[in-house]
Amino acid sequence: MTSSLGALRRHSTPVRSVGESTFQLVSVLQTVVESLPIGASLPAEAALAEQFGVSRLTVREALKVLAGRGLAEIRQGRKAVVTEPSSEVISSIFVSYVRRDPSALLELVEVRRALEVQSVGLAARKVTRAGLTAMEACLRAMKESADILIDATSSDEQKTIARAEFQRADVSFHEAIALSSGNRMLAHVLEALEDSLLRAFDASFEGNASRGGSALDPYRAHLKIFQFIEARDARKAMNAMREHLQQSEKDLKTYLAKGTTAPDNTARDQSPQPTPALKGQQ
Repeated sequence: MTSSLGALRRHSTPVRSVGESTFQLVSVLQTVVESLPIGASLPAEAALAEQFGVSRLTVREALKVLAGRGLAEIRQGRKAVVTEPSSEVISSIFVSYVRRDPSALLELVEVRRALEVQSVGLAARKVTRAGLTAMEACLRAMKESADILIDATSSDEQKTIARAEFQRADVSFHEAIALSSGNRMLAHVLEALEDSLLRAFDASFEGNASRGGSALDPYRAHLKIFQFIEARDARKAMNAMREHLQQSEKDLKTYLAKGTTAPDNTARDQSPQPTPALKGQQ
């Protein structure tokens, strides 16, 4: 196993320019971090400062940059630890776009076409029983929530919770497909889109409802996609995903035509219970 000290010795050239020291140190440390296993500890700040001929302040700032990139975790009074790359940085960029400009929701559909049509094709070829089980759990949650939403006897509170749970299950279904694709980068990107997708699905929900639709419409679209994945029919699964995204785009255009802003109350904030876990179910 590669040690942090051993990795550092291969990058021991001192950083001499004060003006560029933090930038250069970040570059070197990132190379070191990427060669280490998740959970490995980096040397103490003092050791890093001595190794590279910079101040501890420079080391501290460089570590903060790595932490911001999701590559390391800084613990008070302890050494920095190598972490698995986080999707939070990418996620915040997408959410910022949507908050500032609701029309970015339509751009998100284009991003999804580029990613999810390919993702579902791969999933239809590679899905495991565990992956199908995860998707089935999402579909059950969507159907149960849809039934509450279309029930005239449901209270407003019940409908609010059901709507949040429906959207959470919706996002989780798409993440389960990405996980089943066998492509870790696809799965990571879909995870990064989660917060933006929750906003997009809420807007689509409103657009669909304003045209007389119900929660059963997206449920049926997802069920169709699932059935083709289960049948291992990649071509039909990809076509079903295209149709689903085309309908989502129509719903978003209807929503945006009303001149409303992008929803800011995500399903994650409203729903007290998580959808059945999907991560790692391959």
